[in-house]
Amino acid sequence: MPELPEVETVRRGLQPVMEGARIAAVETRRPDLRFPLPHDLATRLEGRTILSVGRRAKFLLLECSRGPTLICHLGMSGSFRIETEVPGAFHHPRSRNAAHDHVVFRLDVPGQGDVSVVFNDPRRFGFMLLADDRGEHPMLAGLGVEPTGNTLDGDLLASLFRGKKAPLKAALLDQTLIAGLGNIYVAEALWRAGLSPRRGAQSLVSASGVATVRARRLAASIRAVIADAIAAGGSTLRDYAQADGSLGYFQHSFSVYGREGQACRKPGCNGVIARIVQSGRSTFYCPVCQH
Repeated sequence: MPELPEVETVRRGLQPVMEGARIAAVETRRPDLRFPLPHDLATRLEGRTILSVGRRAKFLLLECSRGPTLICHLGMSGSFRIETEVPGAFHHPRSRNAAHDHVVFRLDVPGQGDVSVVFNDPRRFGFMLLADDRGEHPMLAGLGVEPTGNTLDGDLLASLFRGKKAPLKAALLDQTLIAGLGNIYVAEALWRAGLSPRRGAQSLVSASGVATVRARRLAASIRAVIADAIAAGGSTLRDYAQADGSLGYFQHSFSVYGREGQACRKPGCNGVIARIVQSGRSTFYCPVCQH
């Protein structure tokens, strides 16, 4: 499933075309994806201008003038494709089974003319919802802090993990604490920080309730791994691809994820990457250098 860096990469690909464009028409080719599509999706969006293409955690947010915000989730295999014949526009032809093109946005883009943005989802685990007040929408209301920027620091982690007996990995995947972190990048961040996924989250908080060196190290590692993944265009796993059809390459930098039985890449470490299962999900780590 695409994680935050993949969704942010898609957002950045869509933004130059969609932001400021007028929605001329919306074509829905089936009544539902993971959830039923809003019955009034077309009537509420057509004629509106897209004011911003944003992101919250793993959700794409299209804020429209005089109208609702469209909340989009890519699910397991969802992707957006930009179709235009305008030279120099953000476009890359790629093969897609048209049977899985479920929603088409016909846009009037200033300076470019007619452009179509197609949502394709073979597995149909993605979804689109409308929100009049996105801050109150159930999908967004309970989300925690974003794991990007300087807001996420050791002190914040300490405040989030204080009294938490859950394993560190489980706490990092709790979307009510930190929004948008997923299995891949949690594994990579823990490896960079030298912390075991089995370690209790509370152990990053001192007896006096303040952040430990481990908490500060982990916060820096989370920010760095997310930034590196976005810079690389995300990771190419299963069906994920960017809005222009190109692939993400952070997977070539994986240090632990999917590397069970291979040598640890940390200089001076003679460990071998292990795989364990936590809460039904695979966890990859180095038992030697992650404590």
